[in-house]
Amino acid sequence: MSTRPFRLFIVTGEASGDALGASFVTQLRQHLGSRPLDLRGVGGDALVAEGLASVFPQDDIAVMGFGPVVARLPLLLRRMTDAARAAAAFAPDLLLTIDAPDFNLRVAKKLRRLSPAVPIVHWVCPSVWAWRQGRARRMRPHVDRILALLPFEPEALARLGGPETVYVGHPLIERLDGLRPQAEEARQRADAAAPLILVLPGSRHSEIRHLMPAFGEAVAQIAKTLPQARFVLPTVSRLVEPVTEMVASWRVQPEVVTGEAAKLSAFRRARAAIAASGTVTLELALAQVPTVAAYRGAGWEAALARRLIKLPSVILPNLIVGRSVVPEFLQGDATPAALAKALLAIVPEGEERQRQLDGFAAVEQDMRSAGPRPAANAVEAALALVDPRPRAEHR
Repeated sequence: MSTRPFRLFIVTGEASGDALGASFVTQLRQHLGSRPLDLRGVGGDALVAEGLASVFPQDDIAVMGFGPVVARLPLLLRRMTDAARAAAAFAPDLLLTIDAPDFNLRVAKKLRRLSPAVPIVHWVCPSVWAWRQGRARRMRPHVDRILALLPFEPEALARLGGPETVYVGHPLIERLDGLRPQAEEARQRADAAAPLILVLPGSRHSEIRHLMPAFGEAVAQIAKTLPQARFVLPTVSRLVEPVTEMVASWRVQPEVVTGEAAKLSAFRRARAAIAASGTVTLELALAQVPTVAAYRGAGWEAALARRLIKLPSVILPNLIVGRSVVPEFLQGDATPAALAKALLAIVPEGEERQRQLDGFAAVEQDMRSAGPRPAANAVEAALALVDPRPRAEHR
């Protein structure tokens, strides 16, 4: 076995990618055994704790939304070049980029020109299957393999002419115990007369701004029919103030909670949920919480989405099983009356609730198809591309 350090250059753009990167490094160290690991790149607290000396602060590139990206564009462009040049100088055995596709795929393209022999792996498939499908083919020359979180993505990328894609599993599969009720929690979830109902308006300012009024009125209508219902709204700490201000005007006010522990506790006890479209709908499916999903955006966003998105559904559980499991209400269809009616149909035992629970079982089966260890699968799929021949020592 080689005693030369394995050189990994890793680039993550936000906290979720940082967590994935740390899990990859942990599994890679187990795979390498006594062989040392030399770790460079761009990351946050989780990767720094694993020994990464970040080339520049992750906060420089942790930006979302059209306006903020434009405002920081000169810095982002400079950081793309900085990351690629640092990677080339490091001469890594592997470049792993995680999520943040607009940034990371440009870094990969630059490194491919500078160091053509370096294997390049991107973890978290960009949503090319939903919109801007031409990106799939454009990625192929400078990404050797994509590691997918969703089971339908390898077939979708093959159909679109993208890079080879491997389904390695989703991190949520490793957290099922935290999502599923135990004992007293299960008894509370079973109470259809006094149910706990989750209200999940999203984690971005634009989402909550557009959805909160409709959700607030829907909650009031639900409470008329279910006066014993309790409503809980988990949110992230940076949104506590605006969310609290918005719910202050609701006729029926939910309990606002923050932190992962409080969120998971609410998920385990919840009877049903009303949620913004997004990854949270997959969390709810795996937590076995029947859900009504909604999306509202600005008028120009709706017009753009109609032109670009070519999907029968925008809800992840529906896409995974290929049929409508979670009812979705988009734009003008996301009225308080429609949301309340759909939510009230899934609280009692009956056909609508059971149809969702059966669908969630199919979602879980598909999600488990890669096995219980996504990070270990990611390491295996990435290392399969690494040239096993001896390489010159790094100077």
